[in-house]
Amino acid sequence: MKLQPDKSDAQSLTAHGPGWVAINNEKVEGSVVVGSRGERFEWNCSSFDQLGAEHFAQLATLGAELIIFGSGNRIRFPQPAWLKPLMAQRTGVETMDTAAACRTYNILAGEGRHVIAALLVESPTGG
Repeated sequence: MKLQPDKSDAQSLTAHGPGWVAINNEKVEGSVVVGSRGERFEWNCSSFDQLGAEHFAQLATLGAELIIFGSGNRIRFPQPAWLKPLMAQRTGVETMDTAAACRTYNILAGEGRHVIAALLVESPTGG
């Protein structure tokens, strides 16, 4: 029996490193929001300390079933108050470091789920 991987039209996170991620092999330096249905835009924050409720309210407008928050070089959780717009819509939020968020996004997008990866991409010296 020959096995073949499923074909997905969703954009994928093909690589990551200190200060960057690659979306469909295009290197992006800076925080970014990527979605399985073609959503893609800069996320205006370069460190965890710059995040606020407005960043998560922006994600609530996308209508995804799940938000994967990549919190940067290490795992850090957003304040519960920031998640209120997402919780009101019953949108799931999972928090992990950005490297893990890239991998998780690819798996879920490949399954055909409407998933958004909100990736905090910090400079190599950022914390």
